[in-house]
Amino acid sequence: MNTAVALDALFTLPRGLVLTLALTFASLAAGFVISVPLAFLRGSTNPWASVSVLAYTYAFRGTPLLVQLFLIYYGIGQLSFVRQSLLWPVIREPFWCAFIAFTLNSTAHTTEVLRGGIQAVPQGQIEAAKSLGLSRLHTIYLITFPLAIRIALPAYVNEVIGMLKASSLASTITLLEITGLARQLVSETFAPYEVFVVAGAFYLLLTLMITRAFQALEVHWSRPNKPPSVAIASSPKKRPKPLLTTAAS
Repeated sequence: MNTAVALDALFTLPRGLVLTLALTFASLAAGFVISVPLAFLRGSTNPWASVSVLAYTYAFRGTPLLVQLFLIYYGIGQLSFVRQSLLWPVIREPFWCAFIAFTLNSTAHTTEVLRGGIQAVPQGQIEAAKSLGLSRLHTIYLITFPLAIRIALPAYVNEVIGMLKASSLASTITLLEITGLARQLVSETFAPYEVFVVAGAFYLLLTLMITRAFQALEVHWSRPNKPPSVAIASSPKKRPKPLLTTAAS
């Protein structure tokens, strides 16, 4: 193993860390916001809404992310009305193409994850909210959604880690994130083993940090709430004086 090349990669690859994290967490955040209403539509009793969302999630979960990325980056630009529209300045940039592809893919996966959490919420909790007179919107906001998030958290961690690793596909459309810089360094040094071992170590470290962060969040949410402390008066309570009864004369 060439130590000099490995040290060069160790100081070069962190320059792509910002782009990797920006693509990963921006796509996850946008996908989560979009997936929340889609998850409720997916689990609704309305067949038209449920089937429409199912078709979307099935299409994006059933096809490779690399194919989706190429269709957006190479395919959409071939359409003349897209090149003449206001979206063209965005579509022609590789960063935004990767962001759109990652967001659409993350939305599909997150929708199914949240849908499973929503369906796992105990029905008794919802019936109790109805008995208290809460509206449907308040029940979703106060009962269903918080419980669904806690139930779906372990599965959502896998989606976050999967999106982090999938961000390496952005290197195929000229973006210089961690993998893109690694490929560029390999073309200069002809030492793929040393460079990609360092790149893999960076991804492994990021995965460990994400896992630990979600574990801490899960422990925090599962911690029982402490009852409020009762203040004890410093002075002892006075006993009530006994009633004085007089004998009838």
